[in-house]
Parts: sequence; C-alpha cells; structure tokens
Amino acid sequence: MLVSTKDMLVKAQKEHYAVANFCIWNVEMLSGVMKACEKLQSPVILSFGSGFLVNTDINHFVNMMRSYATQTSLPCSIHWDHGRSFEIVSHAIDIGYNSLMIDGSAYSFEENIRMTREVVDKFHPMCIPVEAELGHVGAETDYEEALNHYMYTDPSQAAEFVEKTGIDSLAVAIGNQHGAYTAPPQINFEILEKVRRDVSIPLVLHGASGIGDEDIRHAISLGITKINIHTELCEAAMSAIEAHEKGEGYQALNIRVRDAVQKRAEEKILLFGSNGKAEGWFEK
Repeated sequence: MLVSTKDMLVKAQKEHYAVANFCIWNVEMLSGVMKACEKLQSPVILSFGSGFLVNTDINHFVNMMRSYATQTSLPCSIHWDHGRSFEIVSHAIDIGYNSLMIDGSAYSFEENIRMTREVVDKFHPMCIPVEAELGHVGAETDYEEALNHYMYTDPSQAAEFVEKTGIDSLAVAIGNQHGAYTAPPQINFEILEKVRRDVSIPLVLHGASGIGDEDIRHAISLGITKINIHTELCEAAMSAIEAHEKGEGYQALNIRVRDAVQKRAEEKILLFGSNGKAEGWFEK
C-alpha cells in the first residue's frame, strides 16, 4: 500500500530500526527488491533519480513502481532521489511520486535553505514529505581523494536548517560517499551524534553500499532511520551475470539477476532491522 514516507520513518525512529531506500531502475531490480520485502515483511522505499534517466524512461517506469507500491500489502512509498531543482521534483510529483528529496547541498547554506523552503511550501500542502541534505555527500570518485575536500555536515547549522526549511528528514554527510568505496569508509559518528542531539526529525544515510555492518548498526543506534542502497544491488546483479553459463538464455539470466538482487536486499533488510515491521503496521 502506498503510504507516507514521513509516517514510515517516524515509526522507524520510535522503534529504532531503519527503512531501506532501494534505488532501482529496471524490472529485475524492482521485482527482486519487492520479493525480498514480501518475504521478510518489511516496509520499503522505492526510489529513482536523474542519474538513472540514461537507462530508463521514468514516465513509463513510474507506472510499474506505483503498481507494485499500491498492490502490495506492505507499507511502501516511491521517492524521487536527489532532485536538484524545483522543476525536477515538480515533474516527479506530477507523474506519480509521493515523496521527494530536494538536494541543494552543492550550494551555499543560505541558497540550500531557500531552495528547500520553496519546495516544502509547495508540496507540504499536498501531503508530500520532503528530504534535504546538509553538507554534501561525495560523488562517485576516489574515496581518499574525496575526503581531502569533503563537505561534512556542520552540526551547528542543523537545527537552524531544519527549522527554516520545515523538512521531514535530513540527509547527513559524515564520510559517506555514493558509489563503490575505493578505501575503507571513515564514518564520523561524532558529527552524527551532535546532529541527532540538536534535531528531532529522522536522519538519512546516503551512499551506504560498502559501509560495514557494525558501522551501519551503530549509525542506526545514533538515529539513522532511512538508508539508501544502490551500488550493492548492482554488484549483486553483476556477479549473477558473470556466473551465467553460456547457453542458458536471456530469460534465465534475468531470473539470476532478479534472484541475486533479492538476496542482497534481504541481507540489508535484516541488517537494518526492518524485517517483520510491516506486520500490523496499519494498526499502529
């Protein structure tokens, strides 16, 4: 069932687990993720962003995402990830998304507030929850090089940012990076603790593929309630492709990929502690 991301994350925050935000852009990924969630009875956020448009025509794919979300008995939302302009997120809502992220993190603090507030003012009356980012999560690049000029979240700005924007969830930059890590992740939990102390809304961890299980558990204990996973789904799919035996055929390959995505998604759901949290969700 299509539900509010805000409601989903507030519940997770109260019960000390995290909801998986699976970034997906084809049928095999979507099907594999939903099979994992159905098996483990987990709420789920299905997301898509501009970076996937080279692969997928979202004006068609959104209908499949909505079909899965509305026909499952699980709490589910479809979320536009890293929308970098008012026009981009507006189009996402127009075509059927019920949750969005406006990402002004590459701009100044003041401009980030202005961009985010504009989106909140537009979409909160429509009951659309809004996520934003403070600091700037690194792009896909050499990790050690990225750390040399990393834009960490400034805890002293967090409360002001949340108050002035009115957002529903806050993505933090604490040493996390999008894509594959080329060196062990160095997560700054001190920043996360300080942000959690000063703001009450759910916190979001982007670039979580490749962060160790113990670090993920610690992040959840400190208030992370939404965790984005994409690269690990792709890695699972590639491993399935590499294991594909010649002569099995394309359909068999697709099934291998779907099953590999499902297995990896199940591992993340269990790690995040959201398994079983869909049961009785609508009675809460």
